[in-house]
Amino acid sequence: MQVQEGNQPYDEINVTPMLDLAYVLLVIFIIMTTASVQGVKVDLPKTAASASLAKSGTKAVTVAQNGDVFLDAYPVTMEQLDLRIAQYQAANPALSIVIKGDARVQYAKVMEVMELLKRNGITDLGLATSRATR
Repeated sequence: MQVQEGNQPYDEINVTPMLDLAYVLLVIFIIMTTASVQGVKVDLPKTAASASLAKSGTKAVTVAQNGDVFLDAYPVTMEQLDLRIAQYQAANPALSIVIKGDARVQYAKVMEVMELLKRNGITDLGLATSRATR
């Protein structure tokens, strides 16, 4: 009785498909992580003395051109923003906030965000701008 070649048990496991899957998952993870860190794209107002002075642990509140509000690139309503800022303030009393308002956004919307931050006791506040070209 002869044993056929195709019916023999494998002596070793082929890990190539498993490595292919691991590399694909790694690439997807890297792309998704960098996409979520970049934030919301807004056209910042131009100033002559623009500098990056943000401290580590600073939260960013972005007001887009259409009036949408984002907290660290995640869309929020004003009620959600109020709740989350209160939570962050309770965890870190020295919380810093940077407001990134689009250059064409309604001034009233930025003031509404600033009033909300004032109600929550935020005193370390900054407005993001970009350097004007000469």
